[in-house]
Amino acid sequence: MDGSLPKERQEDIYSQAIRAGKRTYFLDVKSTKSEELYLTITESKRRFDTELGKFRYEKHKIFLFKEDFEKFTDGLKDVIRFIENGQPHNTPNTSDSEKDTLDENLKIHSEISFEDLD
Repeated sequence: MDGSLPKERQEDIYSQAIRAGKRTYFLDVKSTKSEELYLTITESKRRFDTELGKFRYEKHKIFLFKEDFEKFTDGLKDVIRFIENGQPHNTPNTSDSEKDTLDENLKIHSEISFEDLD
C-alpha cells in the first residue's frame, strides 16, 4: 500500500462529536502516512438487532480530503439553502452538461427509499 488511503485505527488529531436525536456525528481530523490532513465524517446510530437480540451501532463514513473541502462546503451550503428556502442557489458558472448531470443524479437519488430515517 502507498499510504494514500486512510487506516481505520489511525489516531485522531482533532475530534468533535455532534449529538442529534438518535444519531451521533463524529468529525475527526486524521493524517495520512505522508502527513496530509483529511476529515472523516461518521454517522453512528444505535439499532436493535432482532436476530442477535441486542443493540448494535450502525456506522456510515465519508472521507473528505483537503483538495475537496471548497467544493464540498459549497455544495453543502447550497443544499442547506435549498432545504431552508425551497430554492436552489443558482451558480452562474455551472455548464449545461453539469446541470444535466446534476438533474440525472437527482432523478437517481429521488428513487431511493429512506424508510427508517427517524
